[in-house]
Amino acid sequence: MTTLYEGAYAKLNLTLDVLGKRKDGYHDLQSVMQTISIRDDVEIDIGTGKEWKLLCSMEGIPTDRRNLAMKAAAVYCDALGKDPGGLEIRIHKRIPSGAGMGGGSADAAAVLRALNRHYGEPLSLPALAELGAQVGSDVPFCTICGTAMVEGRGERLRKLPDMPDCVFVVCKPEFSVSTPELYQKIDTAAIPVRPDNRAMESALLAGDLEAVARQVYNVFDPVVTAEHLELNYIKSICNSYGSLAQQMTGSGSAVFAILPSFEYAAVVCNMLKENYPQVYIAKPV
Repeated sequence: MTTLYEGAYAKLNLTLDVLGKRKDGYHDLQSVMQTISIRDDVEIDIGTGKEWKLLCSMEGIPTDRRNLAMKAAAVYCDALGKDPGGLEIRIHKRIPSGAGMGGGSADAAAVLRALNRHYGEPLSLPALAELGAQVGSDVPFCTICGTAMVEGRGERLRKLPDMPDCVFVVCKPEFSVSTPELYQKIDTAAIPVRPDNRAMESALLAGDLEAVARQVYNVFDPVVTAEHLELNYIKSICNSYGSLAQQMTGSGSAVFAILPSFEYAAVVCNMLKENYPQVYIAKPV
């Protein structure tokens, strides 16, 4: 039996725009995504001689084939005709669930990378990301990591210059958001403001953190904030203590702030922890 180890990194949406609904029922998106140092740890036992199994340290996470990590293992083995001879996946969760941070997708991507390495890397990273699109919309980006423009359903990726050095504070409030319901709302609502992804790309190219911060925007943010005003409270705390930008990530409900230094981040973190137990400090990865 062989045990594989892989980190599964959370993602933030620096920008997120919904361009419209497709004929297949999904939506075309355009988003600048960033992986951060908050991570789950994934272990895979290969050759257990037993039925496939998944264990997770966080309660409420499915441990059957609904789990994207299990689905990723099946997709990889089917695509390459591999039989691992029994497999057990263990996930130590740190990425909060229902946060819009791609935790399940990150775990799936970690499984793809680990299995690909185990079998001698028959697939390049872009090919592995393409395979990940069969598992979930955020899996291709979570496979590649870094900073990227993500389009379509998430299957079209273009690497961007690295995020300038900074510190993120991420706050997950108690509530979570139903992603399908949120898409239904955005389908019927006018979107008055959209992110300027070209300007974001230029800011990244220039390595200008303040310019990057000025372009942070998520079209879902005002829709969720209208029903959950505490997001404004979280953002106001961040803004009051030196944040350059503060915004909800993905379909929520976590809010991230961009800080110029750890000292600023520590102050924001301490202020938020008075009311919110799930507050994290992270770096770009």
